[in-house]
Amino acid sequence: MKSRRDFIKKLSVGAGILPMTFSFAPYQKHQYISDIQDGPVLKVAIMGLGSYGNRVAEAMKDCKRAKVTGVISGTPSKIKDWQAKYNIPDKNCYNYENFDAIKNNPDIDAVYIITPNALHHGQCLRVAAAGKHVICEKPMSINAKEGKEMVDACKKAGVHLLIGYRMHFEANTLEVIRLRNAGEFGTVKFFQGLSGFKIGDPNQWRLNKELAGGGAMMDIGIYSINGARYMVGEEPIWVTAQEVKTDPIKFKEGVDETITFQLGFPSGVVASCLSTYAFSYLDKFFLVGEKGFAEMQPSTGYGPIKSWTHKGRLDLPHVTHQTTQMDQMAAIIFDGKKPIVPVDGEEGLKDMKIIDAIFQAVKSGDKVALKL
Repeated sequence: MKSRRDFIKKLSVGAGILPMTFSFAPYQKHQYISDIQDGPVLKVAIMGLGSYGNRVAEAMKDCKRAKVTGVISGTPSKIKDWQAKYNIPDKNCYNYENFDAIKNNPDIDAVYIITPNALHHGQCLRVAAAGKHVICEKPMSINAKEGKEMVDACKKAGVHLLIGYRMHFEANTLEVIRLRNAGEFGTVKFFQGLSGFKIGDPNQWRLNKELAGGGAMMDIGIYSINGARYMVGEEPIWVTAQEVKTDPIKFKEGVDETITFQLGFPSGVVASCLSTYAFSYLDKFFLVGEKGFAEMQPSTGYGPIKSWTHKGRLDLPHVTHQTTQMDQMAAIIFDGKKPIVPVDGEEGLKDMKIIDAIFQAVKSGDKVALKL
């Protein structure tokens, strides 16, 4: 089974909004993968040893400030494999029943939760109660209520709650944000976000409402939700949405196949987005203003990200996203670093409020007000 994010293999020739051709001149390369200051190394236990857990662990081999020191899994054979691969001692290995004991383990500073969505809430609360920092994959929960409880629990415990928004540290993404803030595009008018792939195995957890909390929107649509917010640079104030389901057997009640949704922003900007499990080659952001545009395709895949504006190519050098993410998260936890785009629990909670509103809009057919 392919990873939920490993779906971009080639670009779709016909996906562009504007049928334009350009003679691209390269931009000056701005360095967004900033030098990591020397300091303490974040000792991380990975919870959930599936495909993405493996991807994160492999990327962390190149980290300067983060290291895999523990594992939490319900599969003993996986634990043995990880122990051999990452030199993890028995005392740093836990299962889902006994991992509260990390409280007394100085070899673990943080737990990266990479399990099915519906498990995040309870696992986060337990990690926080053990006094360890929480890094949680997105979506942070299956609804805003649970997300808020996670934020509150981590605040009460005095630990960080960070969400796995790897794109918030990606160089092309940050360059587009810089250009927008500098007025390069003029007044922003419109954003389009396309996020989708054709999902395979009908028996996987991503198509199980009890584990996933939904379907494509939770898994891949969240990229366009989050992307709309950081690309436009505002928080939306309303949403409308429409659902299409062509295979009700594969996509059962409560598991969305395809949803188109629209976000309205205070300045009058409208975002038009698509989330789907029905077809592939959808990984594109397009931002346009009065003076220019920025386009990214792929925009959120594992990379390299391809990007350009009305003035030419960007395509800043690719660094493995999870490597940068974990180093930067160590700097957030230990050094108090403030990222350009937040990755804290409040950021994740905003996306959950929008997802709740999208589902409400699909059901009611009405425009739903947002208060983030």
